[in-house]
Amino acid sequence: MKRTHIILLVLIAIGVGAIVAMFGDFSTYETFASAAKNPTKKIHVIGFLEKDKAMIYNPVVDANHFTFYVKDKAGAINQVVFNGAKPIDIEKSEQIVMMGYMDGAVFRCSKIQMKCPSKYKKDQVAVGNN
Repeated sequence: MKRTHIILLVLIAIGVGAIVAMFGDFSTYETFASAAKNPTKKIHVIGFLEKDKAMIYNPVVDANHFTFYVKDKAGAINQVVFNGAKPIDIEKSEQIVMMGYMDGAVFRCSKIQMKCPSKYKKDQVAVGNN
């Protein structure tokens, strides 16, 4: 290969690497246990709503405070606090993907994505505060 071709390929590789580093979010789904090991890092936890446990939402007292319980993929049940309004039909969701961090024994959630049952499996509803 010519020297110019090698230089061009190196520049393209550096450009692709820079774009991926700037815009890529390659986060994986974690568990509550792994979130507790990195309490300062925002992570995604996927789990199932624990319908047997209490969901606390009182819009008269604080419309931006919703507390509920989720069981993660490892089977651990944890309290989740979402600083936003209670998502509509959260009880009907198949799975819940939450973005947040651990604060002691509580998972502080800033964004919720519900995967709802439907005949179209790709239907999803996202709720969040930025």
